[in-house]
Amino acid sequence: MADSRRVFITGGTGYLGAALLPALLARGHRVTALTRRSSARKPPAGCGVVEGDALAAASFADRVVPADTLVHMVGVSHPAPWKAAQFRAVDLASVRVSVVAAKAAGVRHFVYLSVAQPAPAMRAYVAVRAECEALIAASGLDATFVRPWYVLGPGHRWPYALVPLYALLERLPATGETARRLGLVKLREMVETLIWAVENPPQGVRILDVKAIRRTELSSKLAGSIRPGEPTEAPASPSGAPPSRLI
Repeated sequence: MADSRRVFITGGTGYLGAALLPALLARGHRVTALTRRSSARKPPAGCGVVEGDALAAASFADRVVPADTLVHMVGVSHPAPWKAAQFRAVDLASVRVSVVAAKAAGVRHFVYLSVAQPAPAMRAYVAVRAECEALIAASGLDATFVRPWYVLGPGHRWPYALVPLYALLERLPATGETARRLGLVKLREMVETLIWAVENPPQGVRILDVKAIRRTELSSKLAGSIRPGEPTEAPASPSGAPPSRLI
């Protein structure tokens, strides 16, 4: 079992958070979730709750202490091309607030649920997520950017019909790289990747892309039988973020 972390989570009552919170608690971590008042009963037993607004630092910033890790998962639900204004008003604004709160609280590791990039679709969404990454990287916080494209799980199963097509596209030279970068990942893989990220903070900025997410079997990785590989330099993002560590 890894050393216990003090984890503050924003966006922890949604689709992914509902699976992540109990998993972190089960591994002995001390977890606090920021929630709206209407969602305050959603976190599992044993999880601390801070009622507040992810877009208003004054509503929660003084409650982040004593967290050493902040996991940010706030974002517009059901992203779509026509929600570009919402991405800036919610996704980007909430990251700005959380970075300020994290730095004020002395948080050492900022884990950000981002999105696979670059991508030929959802350009406004991807651009805002890249801007969020750049903002976090510029803050000086050690950070992990987790970059899935679509997460399969309860209520999110229709893309299973695309699995055979993805398998074909991944094998074709013209489409293989893009298909692998924008591949489908499972909810279990996402939870295990986020736990691994929390338990293994980086020095600097680290990216966990779809390839890394898919091969994160938590028990095996902790045993050392599956390793992300040697870090390599990732190119600077279009938004101007500095080179990151790709695992």
